Amino acid sequence: MNEAIQQTQLKQRAIKNILIVDDDPEMCETLGDILEDRGYAVSIAQDGKTALEALRRNRFDLVMIDIMMPGMNGVETLNQIKAVNPSVMTLIMTGHSKLEGFVSEALWSGVDGILYKPFDVAAVIEMIERKSGTRVDLPLVDLKGFEVSQSALELVPEDLARKYTLLPLRVEDGYLVVAMADPTNLYAIEDLRVRTGLNVRPVRATSEDIERAIVRYYQAELEIERQIERITPLTTDVDFDTAERLSAEVVAQTPIARAVQLMIHQAVRDQASDIHIEPQEKHLRIRYRIDGVLHETMSLPLRVHAPLLSRIKVLANMNIAERRRPQDGQFTVEVGGRPVDIRVATINSIYGEMAVLRVLDKSVSVRALDELGFLPDMQEAYQKVIHAPWGIVLVSGPTGSGKTSTLYASLNQLDRDENKIITIEDPVEYRFEGITQVQVNRQAGITFASGLRAAMRLDPDIILVGEIRDQETASTAVQASLTGHLVFSSIHANDSVGSLLRLIDLGVEPFLVTSSLLAVLSQRLVRRVCDHCREEREIPDAERAVYERETGETRTRFEYGRGCSYCAGTGYRGRIAVMELLIMNDELRRLVLRNANSDDIQAAALRAGMRTMLKDGMLKAKMGITTPTEVLKKVFALY
Repeated sequence: MNEAIQQTQLKQRAIKNILIVDDDPEMCETLGDILEDRGYAVSIAQDGKTALEALRRNRFDLVMIDIMMPGMNGVETLNQIKAVNPSVMTLIMTGHSKLEGFVSEALWSGVDGILYKPFDVAAVIEMIERKSGTRVDLPLVDLKGFEVSQSALELVPEDLARKYTLLPLRVEDGYLVVAMADPTNLYAIEDLRVRTGLNVRPVRATSEDIERAIVRYYQAELEIERQIERITPLTTDVDFDTAERLSAEVVAQTPIARAVQLMIHQAVRDQASDIHIEPQEKHLRIRYRIDGVLHETMSLPLRVHAPLLSRIKVLANMNIAERRRPQDGQFTVEVGGRPVDIRVATINSIYGEMAVLRVLDKSVSVRALDELGFLPDMQEAYQKVIHAPWGIVLVSGPTGSGKTSTLYASLNQLDRDENKIITIEDPVEYRFEGITQVQVNRQAGITFASGLRAAMRLDPDIILVGEIRDQETASTAVQASLTGHLVFSSIHANDSVGSLLRLIDLGVEPFLVTSSLLAVLSQRLVRRVCDHCREEREIPDAERAVYERETGETRTRFEYGRGCSYCAGTGYRGRIAVMELLIMNDELRRLVLRNANSDDIQAAALRAGMRTMLKDGMLKAKMGITTPTEVLKKVFALY
């Protein structure tokens, strides 16, 4: 930039005259020379009294005050200056070794900024230019573009980050770079400086981005490890069985209870469906299932295995002394003020007892049909089916394929005022207003079959049975549908045709199947492409060939996630269902009555317009919702 342009900019500055108040002549001279070289007019006062006299005689745009001076200290001088000229900008200059209380008083007095000795010249000029208005306000940054340093995160506790809505990004040249929703919050900056011992360099980000990033980056692992270290260690000569017996004493300690709480809280934040606690030969492995994929999140010392399992058993009302037989239980915790159900199952392995905790967040609202993954034509056909006056509608798929979500979304479409709706579930995962929900309780004699028989005597219009898994439940569901009830249920089968044949395999006569079954919806969950890092990419020839076979068109590039902080580097965030809907028609009924094989029934269903899960998935890949890789991984083996 040439001299003429520099002079033009200086004329536009809001700050021209600067008063330095400090009893250190050498420092005043050095700082004054630097500022004068930048085009500012600089005056110097050796103490507060002299500064006040100068302010009464001359107009200053900025006063820089040393916090510790003989006579009036910096805070007293600041207050007097504000009384003489309330509009003048003020900066406090302080050394790191000085009392922090003075800085706090200065903040309360309304100081406009704080500079720390020894001065970083660039930082001094940057602050003055920002205050002068020649430097544009800090630009808004996108946190996806930042690599957040773990060492920076460790410097700032999560509660402090949430209090001030900020996220530490990295340590750079002795500065802590921090994303802040309000970079002008001097209290937050000073608090960070005191806690970390580093000067703070703020950048601006939106509150929403920072809050999401806090959830992402502040993992519970470090805090859990700190709690683990506080657990009273057992002596090295205690054998494993003795350690197990002593676990009841250790489990009462607050650290292990806190560790379990943090583990569950982190799982809810990460939207994990399961927590796996797995003892290995030399460590305890903790894994979370997120979007259907297991991610190892922690590796803990084996000495915490016994107390950790004991704490979970106590919460779930399980037998703390029983380690060799499988057990199950459940408990409810509060996370962020909302209830979360935890279902626990344990079994003994060669390295000790393992546990899986299923996380059921009750605050997650039941999704609508159009949020599940239905393409418009299939959704229209399915909605016609579920408004039938009677019959059976089945949803099939393996565990974790979203069957319950689809059944709940289906019930949400139905009129609860004109219809009596009863559900028999194990467990009741979500509460519905206006619907009678019954929990399976085998000790009380309430199973799916007995609950269904009882529900039929309660004048229902619509019944939901959690699962058809035996002949008794299947036969009772068929009878309920034939007597004028609309029955929804799930069944474990690979695809829609397999579900139809599974009913026959359970002992339901083919003529009863053809008389009662309306439709079968089969589904799998595939991961969504992350919206924050999607990009087009070439796909392998094998995937391209399958796509071309299913859709009849050639395409070589699809959207994939590159991997970013929002998706933990996976390229995927969230899941969506790929589906196939088999609606019974006369040809299918004839084939079932003739005991036709699955291939013949599949061919007839395709002729009638059924779209396979594989094709449905490829259409969603075409739309950029998921990827061919993900579809083939979840569905291809079926075809």
